[in-house]
Amino acid sequence: MNYTIEYFNERVLEEIEKWPDGILADYARLVELLMEFGPNLKMPHSKALGKGLFELRPKGKEGIGRTFYCYLVGQRIIILHAFIKKTQETPENEMKVARKRVKEVQNG
Repeated sequence: MNYTIEYFNERVLEEIEKWPDGILADYARLVELLMEFGPNLKMPHSKALGKGLFELRPKGKEGIGRTFYCYLVGQRIIILHAFIKKTQETPENEMKVARKRVKEVQNG
């Protein structure tokens, strides 16, 4: 059974849609893989960050994007937060947003 993708809110999807074409194309490819393989999708495409939080790792000639997501019952994947990376390390404020949202989603 395939997984379904949902977004935490409309702004998350709008942010992704503004990404440069190359990163957006890779994101679309990775989402297809994520829907097919779910938790079996691993590095270099997806990475577990702990406490139910995962990241999808799209890239293009314009740079690197990141989306944070989690799984919910019923084969549902919620895209919690998205941004374009500008540094090697993932900024702590981006992680805080994702960790807060994963708690909200998991606790209803």
